[in-house]
Amino acid sequence: MNDSIGRRRFVELGAGAVVAVGAGQLSGCASLATVRAEPRDGVITLSVRNYPQLNRPGGQLKVAPVGSARPMFVIFREPGHYLALSSVCTHLECTVELESNRIVCPCHGSTYDREGNVLRGPAERSLARYETRLTDAGELEIRL
Repeated sequence: MNDSIGRRRFVELGAGAVVAVGAGQLSGCASLATVRAEPRDGVITLSVRNYPQLNRPGGQLKVAPVGSARPMFVIFREPGHYLALSSVCTHLECTVELESNRIVCPCHGSTYDREGNVLRGPAERSLARYETRLTDAGELEIRL
């Protein structure tokens, strides 16, 4: 009997552990705090005032929708404008990591810019984007 698991399964299990941490802080330069969010009618709502990192250039947040095995990244673009990206690599569906100026897949080295566009393969497609809208009350809505 072979008790070993493949590298892809190991990475998937590790991603689950990150989500299980919830809103706790994670150490390391590539790690972000993960915020759990409960979708309602397919929409996640975040009060931007509660996340100072979403109010400054380069600001980013990792959001784990309740019921999903994979987090998403929310990135500040400019005042009032945000980008929400899937964390699923378009090559072989490993979970990517958001670094300061790029997004990297630890499995096969695909690299994306902070807009989710491919910089280096083997991935050939951009990361999936979620529609975002900032309400007049300062609530960021992310449509799943």
